[in-house]
Amino acid sequence: MSIRIQKIGPTEIEAESFRIIEEELGPHDFDHATFKLVQRVIHATGDFSFAKNMRFYPQTIARALDSICAGKNILTDVNMVASGISKAMLAQFGGTVTCLVADKEVARRAKEEGKTRSEVAIEQGITNVGIVAIGNAPTALLKAMDCLADMSAEERPVIIGVPVGFVNAAESKALLCRKEYPYITSLGRKGGSPVAAAIVNALIRLAVQKSNG
Repeated sequence: MSIRIQKIGPTEIEAESFRIIEEELGPHDFDHATFKLVQRVIHATGDFSFAKNMRFYPQTIARALDSICAGKNILTDVNMVASGISKAMLAQFGGTVTCLVADKEVARRAKEEGKTRSEVAIEQGITNVGIVAIGNAPTALLKAMDCLADMSAEERPVIIGVPVGFVNAAESKALLCRKEYPYITSLGRKGGSPVAAAIVNALIRLAVQKSNG
């Protein structure tokens, strides 16, 4: 089998990747905004199965864009999600990305209460944020759902719940799909920090397009 390396400029790689994804995905029923999220997740993972296993609560994308444009902050469960988010692009709206998993108080509480640090970090930081992006810990997603149960519809942030793994990852996402508030998730064991960051970045880019008219 011969191997042919494509000659392409560095500034053209992303656009060509997205073209390939659209071509290989073929016909679909996604609207423009939803497709942009799915496309970026496939780009981050190389996995076309996300086109079938992602789930979106109605009007979630619109709610997320309004939140970003209003300058609301984003909370993540782990630093890997936070590091993958385009903070400079988000900053033009006045928003910031927060992750409390390395906070000393979070570590102390987690040890005392027998919880994961991600779980405590979500519980401690979830107030007054617009989006919660969870890509690693099912315990963090379960805690986020517990917290949202006590919030009003206006207070509730958008939940991006895509934890990866074999213990309670699929189950926590299945529970999220039963909720009646804005969420984006992926069914099954697949997910992860790159998926969570890709979804947030797609939303930020859509917000930029929205603000530019």
